[in-house]
Amino acid sequence: MQSNLNNDMVLELLQKQFGEAIITADTPYDLLTIEVSPSSCYDIIAWIKDEPTLAIAYLTNLGGVHYPQNEGRELAVVYHLHSLTNNFRIRIKTFLSIENPSIASIVAIHNGANWMERETFDFYGIQFEGHPNLVRILNEDSMDYFPMRKEYHLEDETREDKDDRFFGR
Repeated sequence: MQSNLNNDMVLELLQKQFGEAIITADTPYDLLTIEVSPSSCYDIIAWIKDEPTLAIAYLTNLGGVHYPQNEGRELAVVYHLHSLTNNFRIRIKTFLSIENPSIASIVAIHNGANWMERETFDFYGIQFEGHPNLVRILNEDSMDYFPMRKEYHLEDETREDKDDRFFGR
């Protein structure tokens, strides 16, 4: 199926509609990837779904990433969206401070975001404001940390019983 859309056309429409809210744009592996401000993320996702030219109405994936060295932008929320009509994909990224990891929930736009937002909250501690039931989904409720954040060593540095030669180190 041939797409009626291309990266340049979609980016031009987004820049015309949202201007300064589009911080950066790139096309790694020919996938349009835009970085947007957290405050405009909800509006952009709603618009690309409802805009008849685009019809980017399917949420493929939503997840988090932790960049501990990225001061003030330590946590990212990444949305992968798809237009089934136009066979077009887009990646939308936004960055949050670890001190205030909060962004609007998109469950009202995409029902499928419900569990994905819960999982992202569970592993990264990102608060999705307006989510109907933002509670842990996979981890124990009593956990007081978020396991996918890069805040802990991967292994015990004091171990003496391992031989790094077997692990390519």
